[in-house]
Amino acid sequence: MRIEDALRLAQEADLDLVEVAPQARPPVCKLMDFGKFKYESAQKARESRRNQQLTVIKEQKLRPKIDTHDYETKRGHVMRFLEHGNKVKVTIMFRGREQSRPELGFRLLQRLAEDVADLGFVEASPKQDGRNMIMVLAPHKSQKTRPKASAGTDTN
Repeated sequence: MRIEDALRLAQEADLDLVEVAPQARPPVCKLMDFGKFKYESAQKARESRRNQQLTVIKEQKLRPKIDTHDYETKRGHVMRFLEHGNKVKVTIMFRGREQSRPELGFRLLQRLAEDVADLGFVEASPKQDGRNMIMVLAPHKSQKTRPKASAGTDTN
């Protein structure tokens, strides 16, 4: 249809001629109320922003020669982060001569990954970055929907 005819039809119907698909050949236009169209598209954009999920990355720092109790405390923090649905960046900091033994950090990260395997998985495998070794853990998809087991419900 010619543009003049489409504009005349729109004016007769007291509507606007809105170009919907300008890339198409020929371009696609619709007769509609443009104010209503703008309002509905803004509503859709607002709804899509509301449904977006914000990914939070928590960080936990360790040392290669960490004590067992300290390790268990840090592991507990990592588990709590994963339970809440957050990603965890685990960093092992090497100092001095520890830099010549990166396998200690690698083993520690592997041990941590095995300890929290039921809550999350290794998203980025351990890699050396200067004086640090970094690994990223992400929660399992079903983790967010799973209810927490309540402790101390036994009544005897």
